[in-house]
Amino acid sequence: LFSPGVKDGSWTILQLVEALGFCLENTDPRTRGRGIQLLSQVLLECHSLLQEKEVLHLVLFYENRLQDHHLMIPSVLQGLRALSLCEALAPGLAVSVLKAIFQEVHVQSLLQQDRYTVYSIITNFMATREEELKGLGADFTFGFIQVMDGEKDPRNLMVAFQIVRDLIVRNYALGPFVEELFEVTSCYFPIDFTPPPNDPHGIQREDLILSLRAVLASTPQFAEFLLPLLIEKMDSDLQSAKLDSLQTLTACCAIYGQKELQEFLPSLWSSLRREVFQTASEKVEAECLSALHALSACLSRSVLSSDAEDLLDSFLSSILQDCRHHLCEPDMKLVWPSAKLLQAAASASLRTYHRLTHSILPLLLEQYNKHSQSSQRRTILEMLLGFLELQQKWGHIEEDESTLLSLQETVCSVVFSALTDPSVQLQLVGIRALTVLGSLQGFLSPSDLELVVDHLVRLALHEEDSQSSEAAMEAAGSLAPAYPKVFSGRMVPRLGEELQSGKADSLGGGWEPSQHPSDSRDLHSLQQRCLQALAAVSTHTSIVRETVPVLLQHLRNVQKGNTAGEIVSVCQSLHRVALQCQQDAEGCWYYHQAVVPCLLAMAVQASSHPLVSKALLEEEVLTAMVPVISAATTHLSPELAAQSVSHVVPLFLDGEVSFLPQNSFPCSFQPFEDGECLEPQRRLVALLMAFVCSLPLNVVIPQQERLLRELLALSCSCSCPFTATTASKCFAGLVNKHPAGQQLDEILQLAVNRMEPGLTEGPHRIQALTLLLWVTKALVLRYHPLSSHLTDKLLGLLSDVELGPTAADGFSLLMAESPDVLHKGCHADVRIMFRQRFFTDNVPKLVRGTTALSCSDRVVQLSTLSCLQPLLLEAPQIMSLHIDTLVTKFLSLTSSPAMAVRIAALRCAHALTSLPTIVLLPYKARVIRALAKPLDDKKRLVRKEAVAARGEWFLVGSPGR
Repeated sequence: LFSPGVKDGSWTILQLVEALGFCLENTDPRTRGRGIQLLSQVLLECHSLLQEKEVLHLVLFYENRLQDHHLMIPSVLQGLRALSLCEALAPGLAVSVLKAIFQEVHVQSLLQQDRYTVYSIITNFMATREEELKGLGADFTFGFIQVMDGEKDPRNLMVAFQIVRDLIVRNYALGPFVEELFEVTSCYFPIDFTPPPNDPHGIQREDLILSLRAVLASTPQFAEFLLPLLIEKMDSDLQSAKLDSLQTLTACCAIYGQKELQEFLPSLWSSLRREVFQTASEKVEAECLSALHALSACLSRSVLSSDAEDLLDSFLSSILQDCRHHLCEPDMKLVWPSAKLLQAAASASLRTYHRLTHSILPLLLEQYNKHSQSSQRRTILEMLLGFLELQQKWGHIEEDESTLLSLQETVCSVVFSALTDPSVQLQLVGIRALTVLGSLQGFLSPSDLELVVDHLVRLALHEEDSQSSEAAMEAAGSLAPAYPKVFSGRMVPRLGEELQSGKADSLGGGWEPSQHPSDSRDLHSLQQRCLQALAAVSTHTSIVRETVPVLLQHLRNVQKGNTAGEIVSVCQSLHRVALQCQQDAEGCWYYHQAVVPCLLAMAVQASSHPLVSKALLEEEVLTAMVPVISAATTHLSPELAAQSVSHVVPLFLDGEVSFLPQNSFPCSFQPFEDGECLEPQRRLVALLMAFVCSLPLNVVIPQQERLLRELLALSCSCSCPFTATTASKCFAGLVNKHPAGQQLDEILQLAVNRMEPGLTEGPHRIQALTLLLWVTKALVLRYHPLSSHLTDKLLGLLSDVELGPTAADGFSLLMAESPDVLHKGCHADVRIMFRQRFFTDNVPKLVRGTTALSCSDRVVQLSTLSCLQPLLLEAPQIMSLHIDTLVTKFLSLTSSPAMAVRIAALRCAHALTSLPTIVLLPYKARVIRALAKPLDDKKRLVRKEAVAARGEWFLVGSPGR
């Protein structure tokens, strides 16, 4: 009522006070209270407009009112809160207000909201009048302690804890009240609070825990009071109390020093040790280890001068005394708890690491050699591995301090013995230890490294268990970049010899009748492992230069054997090497130059030479070669990619083979020419697709328009489905990246002119539909306007008896990630949210087309249902808009005479349950009733779908769904 007048200058605040005089001076406390309340509301809205003189008078007035009837206090505090926000507050008034509140108001007798107002006043003054408040000295701290003492409401506690933390971190004087301030906050520790159901304030137990912890761990002055409390709560039966205590101890160690910890270290260690030895809780154990790590780190940071007692050494001595002997016990019951404690302390600093490993490493090595059982040795080696990994954490090995370096020979002996143990589990730990040792620069001698390679080759190729073999290969890949000369000079030749000797046996006249079948399987397994190991170790460019020629030579050898499976295996290894080369420009270009021309040459030879094996032309093999060429191309620089494309495209368009190795072919390479005899050559368009569709966006493709026309013609006329499909995908991949403009418009119009007649009639309708699907996908991904017209064409084909099912399946292809073309990895133009845009544009058309579901043509019904089911799963929000139509149509078709239609309708009814629950609930009873009938269908497959769909509808709206 009055605020607008004050804001526009019609009233001054003092005039308002005079106008309210009757209320403010009334003998009835309730009337006075209403007057104060009105004035306070105006102040809260207009405090920024007040002048200094006005603020002074109002402060004196409100301070005086604090002595008035208790009914007035809430409104008076609101007024003071408004004044605490005033910029025109004269020096000294903030202190005056707080003194008045501390003296006149018993805060904890007020309601929650009024107590919150007091905390807000204090917070405001601390934010703007810090120096004035500090002038109060410890009186301010004492006053606040009185205000907070006994607070119970979580909302107020969150503010109160923040005030206490600010008092400490902003260096307010605590004076003689340190213990009182600790007591007034620590009484809430550990937090025991469960928010009420539907709590509108949103304060969680964790919020209070963290807020209180920030107070308790904010100053070393609390240490003498806090540490006994933490030790007491660690011994609690409540897991939550243990966890809170341990986490708080860890937080305190960040600011404590030796002085604070000294008195309590024995008790802290005793509690931590007991919990780790006895607890069944992984959480408690983990927090204990974190706390021990923090304690050790704290003591390491604050090591005293040489003439004073070094607490760290005595603390570590206690840990050793209590844990070391457990490592030697025959039953090994407390081995792991002891090892974890030792490792937690050792990981705190380089100093703790050296101190503990000096005692522990020799002991573990001794225990390993004492025990003969593999299981016990494995446990000991795993502990040793834990300490080795800590050395890895510190990085370098200092010769004068390192216990590990002095034990180098014994450590290597133990690890190598584990690698030859019959136990697979011990071997696996040995391989992990070997990897860590290899990562420690300068630890392994040249002779050790040779032995490492020999062990890894043996395990990778000849160890019966696949786990050890795979782990050895992974270790080789991990160590190879650190020691490329050793691995390229010793491991790669060994692998090559194994590979070629095995292949020579298998090619020497084939499998003899006297040869046992298992020998043949073993030989195949050895070759597979050789290939996998060669790929695994190719993690450095200098090694890649050695492994790639071996793999390519093996590919030439196996090609002669007419075995597609073996060729695919080599391609899989080549693909892995390609992926590992991608981040290194030099390695990537070497790989591309070595592999792509070689694969193309072998493929051209197979397609052109009547006497050469045709295994390379099989669909399985060409499909395996595609990712090899693609991975070799995607990460090329634009300059190098342009250099390569200037050779590859003329190869396919003009038969220019001069850049290929071994380029003497019996006939010319003309994959785009007519003639049945050229069909093998046309299959190699798959390799062209792999290359050109993986080029970076800004690489210019020579003769691109001609290439697009040739691909278009091939895709629409080729009778081989594999060739036609790869030509369509290649065309689509190029169209997707083609710059917008007249050239693109012309080529797309040409494509439409070829597709439309092809879809209508003739022997190549399926090929025309395949082209339509891939071109539509290419354009949908880049938001091209023609995509809408092509999608409508697809929708129209759903009613086509011959093409309908394929068109329906095609909608899934449009939205799915394609592995070889049209994805971001090969630089395709993929816009964000393309799926959502597609669904928004086309789902309404699909649903309007559900009139087809009333059609008696079984094929049409199946096509439409097949199209709708994936869309229900992919676009539930959009499909929800059409729920009524969909439910009606699907339920009616569950009684179709055709079993396939009944099954498809039930699957769609099932898919409906992916829509939001609120949309489904009105239909739940109706659907459940309707789905009861197909439960008795005479066909088992129909009954199965009905059970699944009805069961899911029963769950609609149930808790947790």
